[in-house]
Amino acid sequence: MTPFPHTSRRRLLSGGATALAALGLGRAQAQTASAPTPAAAAPARSLPPYVDWKDAEQMIVHTGTTIETRRSAFGTSIITPAERLYIRNNLPAPEVGIVADPDAWAMAVEGVQQPRYLTVRELKALGIETVATVLQCSGNGRGYFAGKPSGTKWTVGAAGCVLWSGVPVRNVVAALGGLAGGARFMTGTGGEKLPEGLDPRSVMVERSVPLKAMQDALLAWEMNGEPLHHAHGGPLRLVVPGYSGVNNIKYIKRLAFTAAESDAAIQKTGYRMSPPGTKGDPSHPSVWEMDVKSWINGPAPETGPLRAGWVQVHGVAMGGTRPLRRVDVSIDGGQTWREARLVGPDLGRFAWRQFVLPVQLPPGQHVLASRAQDTQFNWQVETSPENAGGYLNSGWRSHALPITVA
Repeated sequence: MTPFPHTSRRRLLSGGATALAALGLGRAQAQTASAPTPAAAAPARSLPPYVDWKDAEQMIVHTGTTIETRRSAFGTSIITPAERLYIRNNLPAPEVGIVADPDAWAMAVEGVQQPRYLTVRELKALGIETVATVLQCSGNGRGYFAGKPSGTKWTVGAAGCVLWSGVPVRNVVAALGGLAGGARFMTGTGGEKLPEGLDPRSVMVERSVPLKAMQDALLAWEMNGEPLHHAHGGPLRLVVPGYSGVNNIKYIKRLAFTAAESDAAIQKTGYRMSPPGTKGDPSHPSVWEMDVKSWINGPAPETGPLRAGWVQVHGVAMGGTRPLRRVDVSIDGGQTWREARLVGPDLGRFAWRQFVLPVQLPPGQHVLASRAQDTQFNWQVETSPENAGGYLNSGWRSHALPITVA
């Protein structure tokens, strides 16, 4: 199995410098009459070289480091193909040559009884598990916030459901004698290339999550049955099921069990649920666990007006860190609801489920909406509170779809 899925090794290596350059640093409204209009799609742009193996027709390129999946591209299967999975990077990636010999990649493990470096080859000897998870950018849905927070105006496409294979973090900890004591957080540090002349703590990708996340976390070297692509964090990525994307550290080079959260800016002040108009600080909740959420993928306005008659309304729903229980669908902007049917296999509490509801739509304007419920009977919120970073927008009303039926 080649370590460079979808493209040749020679092509990737020769494009490494170009790829790094491309990365850069870079309430309710009237029910059936109107609904929030989705943010306009970014002008069509070509895929940057480091991801030119993706399906360009199904992606929206906002910038070289922010690439969104089109709503209609999710289809009705559970797993999101790598060719259609979104891209979000905070820093330029390490040299692409690191995936030429992925087993040689080494990672430090600290805060255990026997701290040491472990290569991917050594990690593979400690156990293997496969888990399906929703990978979702913390800012997915930002484009729907009325306050227009800064950052990429994602709609629904900064998300996907993928299969990860790797070693459970708990296995690694056990193999190294257990935790050293006093640990309250699991802290991952990425191996991205840091710009020169700046305080590393101000730009490095290092995130801490509560220690309880260790029980489900994975050090993954494979995604969707193929070696983890460089663009998605290969050769090794920390996967924290149920937590937003920024906590799933790419190119992980250090995993530490710490008494305190990281003091890197991305943790200390960044990715905080800060009130609008304020700067983040440690007193504000960190962007960690995802909420119960759903949205409709079809029929979508981007496919054009619909013909009157029967339509299969379909979409995806997730429970965050809990299993999903049910999904309801409305065709009148939330005035009335009907329970949808969950379709396809259940891949576990961290994966999303596909849902479908056949409805008969007469000519006119309609507002399609969905709301999900987890097994603790928590319903998806109608409206998510505004925050300075535009994070964790799970409100069903803002994700509703106004459609025209002819």
